[in-house]
Amino acid sequence: MASSFIPFLTTAFAIIIITLLNSSTKTRGICYNSIISFGDSLADTGNLLRLSPSNNPLHFFLPPYGESFFHQPTGRCSNGRLVIDFIAESYGLPLIPPYLAGKNVSGRDFRGVNFAVAGATALDISFFKEKGIHNPVTNVSLGTQLRWFKDILPSLCSNSSDCREFLQSSLVVMGEIGGNDYNHAFLEGRNVEEVKSFIPAVVREISSAIEEIIKLGVVTLIVPGNLPIGCSAAYLTYFQSSDKHDYDSATGCINWLNNFSKYHNKLLQMELNRIRTLHPHATIIYADYYNAAMRLYRFPDKYGFKGGALTACCGAGGPYNYNSSVACGYPPSTSCEDPSLYVCWDGLHLTEAAYKWIARGLLQGPYSSPPMSTVCTLASKSSGLLLQD
Repeated sequence: MASSFIPFLTTAFAIIIITLLNSSTKTRGICYNSIISFGDSLADTGNLLRLSPSNNPLHFFLPPYGESFFHQPTGRCSNGRLVIDFIAESYGLPLIPPYLAGKNVSGRDFRGVNFAVAGATALDISFFKEKGIHNPVTNVSLGTQLRWFKDILPSLCSNSSDCREFLQSSLVVMGEIGGNDYNHAFLEGRNVEEVKSFIPAVVREISSAIEEIIKLGVVTLIVPGNLPIGCSAAYLTYFQSSDKHDYDSATGCINWLNNFSKYHNKLLQMELNRIRTLHPHATIIYADYYNAAMRLYRFPDKYGFKGGALTACCGAGGPYNYNSSVACGYPPSTSCEDPSLYVCWDGLHLTEAAYKWIARGLLQGPYSSPPMSTVCTLASKSSGLLLQD
């Protein structure tokens, strides 16, 4: 009797283990076969490079851009990898190729595509033309990127059922997008009240894009908020003030500009809550770029930024090493010896080291809601994100 009872216990134990494993998998959610990215220069892995004339390269496409990881310019607006690169690496996926590189493949080999374009806006270019605001970089908007996505979709799946299955196993990163809708206006001298009036329209455009791709079959999205623009070397230079009350005494950042970013992020999160209610089957993750970055400005030494938090690594002098007339990459600008010691790369964009900390804050917490770590377990340690504070 005892001998016949042992196999029963073994079988029962196995069933319990399998049940627990299945339960754990459901709790974590599915992981991803591919990543689809939209956005601007914070996510562009080379689309603007393909859109620009080769005989007159923008400064983003010249050394020292890309020097720290790729050892050459790739079209990324940094010295190395971006947040989107660290996300891909951490989920065991290859770095996402730019859509305009023309190397995307269909079928099983497809692992992702990036539609982000440096300088892109959420709102259509016509919105800014009507207001006399010039985009000096590109006329690409979020709407353009969505059209590209729809153009390529038939090559990735044969029918609507197949497409839904494909999209359900993909992670969509919606941005960051919207920052340029404000950057172009601010840096052309528009006042804060006028630019603030753009925010509801920008958020609606992001919301519309999210709902559109959910209806196509996407079920997991990351939606980043805006960075603290009051800590940007470009803004700190452009809006220098003799009034000490304009500045945060703890960081040196400009308070009213950071309040602007927080207002955008507040409206965006409210809109994401509305979409979650309408589409409860979808997982919409808010990526808190603002606070993930603010800790670097509050405690730069703690995170290894001995060179400074507010001063650009690459620039042409001035109190923040930023000169709008001499961009990083154009002479006589110079680059710091060790970009890993700096938060700011070129005045508007961050260093690879800063992006790594932001990505870690999203992937491991606490700067994503719901936490990304509960939606999908990290697949790879190769990106070096598993750092200790």
